[in-house]
Amino acid sequence: MLRPHVPVNPLPTGTPIPLLKPIPVDSGVEPVASTPVPAPVAAPRTLVQLTPGSALALAAGGGAVVLVVGAVLVSMLLAVAITGVSVAVCAVVLKSLLNQERKH
Repeated sequence: MLRPHVPVNPLPTGTPIPLLKPIPVDSGVEPVASTPVPAPVAAPRTLVQLTPGSALALAAGGGAVVLVVGAVLVSMLLAVAITGVSVAVCAVVLKSLLNQERKH
């Protein structure tokens, strides 16, 4: 029931296309040996040389990126914490108001 069924065509449809045309012997054309095309040579890569000044600038830039990303993440965490605390305070106030209504 779950086996795939592939239909089989007993007779080919269409005519086969020959891949190579044979060269007649008496045509007077001699086969020419083709030479392989040489591969393009890649340009030599230039090496990046770090001077002490550029290494210091790179380290300072990396440190600045780490500080900025850290400040953004800490501020997002602080925003989530403040929101959670405010929701908890609102829940306590609402609960006390509802309990006060039931008593009176």
